[in-house]
Amino acid sequence: MRADEAITGASAAEIADSVRDLVDSGRLSPGDLLPSVRALADRLGVNRNTVVAAYRLLGQAGLVVTLGRGGTRVTAPGPMPAEGYAQNSVLRDVGDGNPDPALIPDLSRALASLAGRPVLYGEPVIDPDLERWAHDWVAPDVADPRAARITVTGGAVDAMERLLAQALTRDDAVALEDPCFLSSIRTVRLGGYRPVAVPVDAEGMTVAGLRAALEEGVRAVICTPRAQNPTGVSLTARRAQQLRDVLDGHPHVLVIIDDHSAMLTRQPYHSIVGPSHRRWALVRSVSKSLGPDMCLAITASDPDTADRLAMRLSPGSTWVSHLLQRLTVALVTDPDVLAGIDGAGEHYLARNRAFAERLTAHGVACAAGDGLSLWVDVGVPARAVTEQLMRRGWLARPGDEFVLADQSAAHRLRLTVHTLSDAEAESLAADIAAAVRATATR
Repeated sequence: MRADEAITGASAAEIADSVRDLVDSGRLSPGDLLPSVRALADRLGVNRNTVVAAYRLLGQAGLVVTLGRGGTRVTAPGPMPAEGYAQNSVLRDVGDGNPDPALIPDLSRALASLAGRPVLYGEPVIDPDLERWAHDWVAPDVADPRAARITVTGGAVDAMERLLAQALTRDDAVALEDPCFLSSIRTVRLGGYRPVAVPVDAEGMTVAGLRAALEEGVRAVICTPRAQNPTGVSLTARRAQQLRDVLDGHPHVLVIIDDHSAMLTRQPYHSIVGPSHRRWALVRSVSKSLGPDMCLAITASDPDTADRLAMRLSPGSTWVSHLLQRLTVALVTDPDVLAGIDGAGEHYLARNRAFAERLTAHGVACAAGDGLSLWVDVGVPARAVTEQLMRRGWLARPGDEFVLADQSAAHRLRLTVHTLSDAEAESLAADIAAAVRATATR
């Protein structure tokens, strides 16, 4: 029997599991063509929509790709887009999403204060000074500060991975914003979970999108309340309340709030977690403000989630170094460092607004959101625009790298421009406008 003839199942999930098993066992290989929807539905005796849904599940998991008349084929595992600088490129990278190195605090004075006794196996995994500071940091933004428990992880992505692993099993569905932060997409797909796209508009995650995802059975929701990456959108108070109302009917769904830009953002925090919600986690990283090499995030969560998360941070193996924890405390309690972080937040906002004005003046309408980057609608296929920009010496990120389902993002660029001088910013704005015109006339 041919491998594709071994596909079985009566439901979309069963058919998808059958294909996955055939791929895992090597009976189906990258490039192999799956049966057409009609042929497989007829052979299995199911509705065609069931097969369509199965292929959609496989596509969301990155196991197959549908090529229109070319059919549905098994995909080869390949590198997923990741944040940060592009490797081995001589082009000026304006899509990296990095903070400005000049605005990262000097660590020398804080490092000099770290002397102390060694921490040994079996001791508490959280530095008590950091725990006290973290409680004070999150207390205004959680429904019941007395019930919130603090956990420390090796950055926000580490927190996401551990939170999902303690709550989900393979093939469980996770609601993700669309377009979405690249690291969230990678974490969900590499964990074997199924991403469910929730559109983002000017007020944040949409109510209809969240409601549809919950009806589809998601077991976790990841939401960015401020400086959403890549769009720069922040939740409004009205939208946060609407999302809380929707989540009230699903108190046991794990809600992960990725407040990655908490120390830099100029926007107020609005929570989507109400007082009756049972499973939640507020994650705040210091990487954007203190530097990407400061791999530390604070997670405040309900006690049960905290206990499960703590089991994955055993003393001596997977805890976060107490030296790093002490360094973080020294920095975030230093008035000069805090003033510098405030100045950095103002700098990013001002530079993004100035570039948006330049780009608009060149005929490409742009409005600055919050965060380190700009999300620019170029009105034409953005990947073609990036090709034009490469010829002019620029490396930009096309929006389709951040997409789960929203194909309108294919007309977007994500630009990181805050390190450009005024002359460089003017040159880039002119080059983008020229690239858009060249693409439009093809």
